Order: sequence, then structure tokens, then C-alpha cells
Amino acid sequence: MFDKILIANRGEIALRVLRACKELGISTVAVHSTADADAMHVRLADESVCIGPPQSKDSYLNVPALLAACEITGADAVHPGYGFLSENARFAEILADHNLHFIGPKAEHIRLMGDKIEAKKTAKRLGIPVVPGSDGAVGPDDDAMAIAKDIGFPVLVKAAAGGGGRGMKVAHTAEDLALAIATAGNEAKAAFGDASVYLEKYLQKPRHIEIQVLGDGRGGAIHLGERDCSLQRRHQKVWEESPSPVISPEARARIGGICAKAMQDMQYLGVGTIEFLYEDGEFYFIEMNTRIQVEHPVTEMITGIDLVLEQIRIAAGGDLPVSQDEITLNGHAIECRVNAENPVTFRPSPGKISRYHPPGGLGIRIDSAVYQGYTIPPYYDSLVGKLIVHGKTRGECLMRLRRALDEMVVDGVETTLPLFRALVREPSIIDGDYHIHWLEQYLASGAPEG
Repeated sequence: MFDKILIANRGEIALRVLRACKELGISTVAVHSTADADAMHVRLADESVCIGPPQSKDSYLNVPALLAACEITGADAVHPGYGFLSENARFAEILADHNLHFIGPKAEHIRLMGDKIEAKKTAKRLGIPVVPGSDGAVGPDDDAMAIAKDIGFPVLVKAAAGGGGRGMKVAHTAEDLALAIATAGNEAKAAFGDASVYLEKYLQKPRHIEIQVLGDGRGGAIHLGERDCSLQRRHQKVWEESPSPVISPEARARIGGICAKAMQDMQYLGVGTIEFLYEDGEFYFIEMNTRIQVEHPVTEMITGIDLVLEQIRIAAGGDLPVSQDEITLNGHAIECRVNAENPVTFRPSPGKISRYHPPGGLGIRIDSAVYQGYTIPPYYDSLVGKLIVHGKTRGECLMRLRRALDEMVVDGVETTLPLFRALVREPSIIDGDYHIHWLEQYLASGAPEG
């Protein structure tokens, strides 16, 4: 097992990793920018090191500063959390060159799955169903048009590198294609340094379903069921739940088995998430995230498996915690990402939290690094915290979530709490009858504030 882990992140995920380390008896090092000197994980870590000014490129993305922090503190491993350097294959290689363990997948798998075109080819080779689309990058030429016509309009133009909705455009007709490719390429170049784009069939009303996997790097792998992440705004997830209201046990076993077998064949190491669009009973691979996900708590709540703790333990050479046959899904869990944003315009609302009261009671979990008097800085994402609720059934979970949302108080900044208070009372949400475009259509219709 590792002796000391440096947590190369901030906010709630840094605190989440710190808690797992403490339960394993591992010493912790918090790194922070000058803007995060008063952060909760900095206060609770065994040691802390300031690695630069507020801007991410000068601090949390500053590899030499992170290496220096490891050397100063004697850390023997680095946990990257999510975002920042968590899916940077070169960072993993640099750590290995300095005899430091990267708590994550092998660099080759990060690089492979980070290229969306190669990831799709790999998925197809491993027997994972994929969305119909181009085999590689395309440009605004006759070949692109021929591919698009073969797929059938509308088509989705997507960046080959990166994600998060950037470099993604829909071409509804042949006349739209050239502009969509050019626009997506320009966005991809600006965001990821790579203008390559590819084409996929644009599904009309799909669900966004993802399968959580865990591999030991030696040919052993399991899946932990699915999460439904269909409530999205601008391709950013807002609400996640598990199990999905629309996935049958048979469909879960089928797609989960395919994903676990693929990870066994890859000899995948650590946690990962294979993401699909799901429509008319069919799954279509869209990407794989080679890191812990923001929404991992809903899987933990229904399986009882601590994914971050197991991620660390397996990175240190441990075995899988359970066999596939030993995994059972108990009840239902929902996560709401509460952001410091205006609930109507979604404009970020950094500032000082004057009052903070998290909800409590059976089945309520809050993953947050804020506290009363904490100032949310303007330099990073606007996440206040994740409200995760568990119940024996989806109906009980929704009732418990409604109560928890009504209890939660965050004053001093605007938050998205009113939106969630409205959503949890919406008939379509209560019935589980929604898709990846539902939330944006709801917002466009003048959604009520809760």
C-alpha cells in the first residue's frame, strides 16, 4: 500500500479522496493555489503545499510544481481526481519516470480512450456496440458528405479530442454539414489544440446511460451497473440516477457483461466509465472516461462499494473487491449537482457563503467542500456540492430528495437549488420519462422556479 498520497485536485473531489486515504491509513498531501488556501481539504490534510497562483495553468495543471510538491513531502503516489490532469497520459508517464505511482489507468489506455476516433475503433473491436458514423476524421469535402448521407441526416459532428460538449455540432441537412464541420473544428482547435472531427448518427431522443467498470490491470474486471445521466444542459450532466428507470435487469446484464469482458480483454486498471446513448432498446458507445466520475456516489449508494477507496487499493496492486456474482443493486439513488449559478441563466455566482445548512436524515449524503463563511472563487467550476439521496425504491428516493432539497440552505450566492426543487415535482421526472434533450426543452419553455 502507498505511504503518502498527493491529491492533485481541489474542491469536493479532493476532500473525497482525502477521506478514502484516511480510511486506508494513508498520509495525505493537499496542493492548492493561492485562491484555495482556506479550502476544506487543505485544512484536513496531513500536509499542504501551495503550487501557484489562482489560474489553473499556473497551479493545478503545473506539472513541475506538482513534482516538486511530491519531492518536498515524500509522497509516493498521486491521485488526480477528475478534471485537470486526470486523463493526461503524459502526466501519468512523467510520474512513472520519477518513480511515482499514478492512481489511475495505464497511460496507454488513457491515450487510447482520449482519442474519440480510436476509442470508437477499439470499442468496435472489443464487441461494444457503437453509434453508426465515420471511421476516422473528416473534412468539409465530398467524402464527408457521402459518409453523412450513408449514416442518414441529422448527423452529429464531434471533436476527436476532448469532450464536455465543446466541438460538437448538429447538421440537420446536407446544406448544414460544411458549416457544422468548420465550426466544430474551430471550437475543438481552441479547446483541445486539435481540430479533428468525426461524424456520428444523431439520435432523436436517446437516454445517456453509462456503465461503471473496475479492473485489476491483470485481466480481471467487473461492472457495477448503470447510471442514467440523461438530464443535461449543453452536454453537461445535471442530475444522475441509478438504476435507470428504463433499463431492465436483462438489458443491464447484457451490456454490463459486454463492458466487463472488454475491460478484461484490455487488462484495464482501476475505475472507468463506458458511456452510451440508448434508444429503442439499443446501446450505442459514445466514449470512455478513464477516471473517477463526478456522479460515482450513486453507484456507491446502491452497491455499497467505495469506488475511490478501491481505486487506490487496486492501484497499489490489490485484487478486485468482489466477483461479478457478488454484486447486488440495492434500492435507488439520485444525485443533484448543486452549482453556484443563477437557476435561470446559469451565470456563475462566485462569492461568500453567508449561511449553509446541509440536509440530513436517513439516506442523505452531501459531497461538498464548502462551509459557512467559505468564499467560492471565480477561477474554477461552480460546484457547491453534490446532494445524493438513497431510497428502497425510486418513489421513496424522489420523496426523500424533495424533502432534502427543501431543507438545504445556501445563502450569499445564487444556486441551482430552485431548479432542482422544480424538477423533483415535474410529472415527467417523477415518471422517469425524459431524454438528453428534455432539460433544455424544459428550460426553453420557461420552467418554473422551485
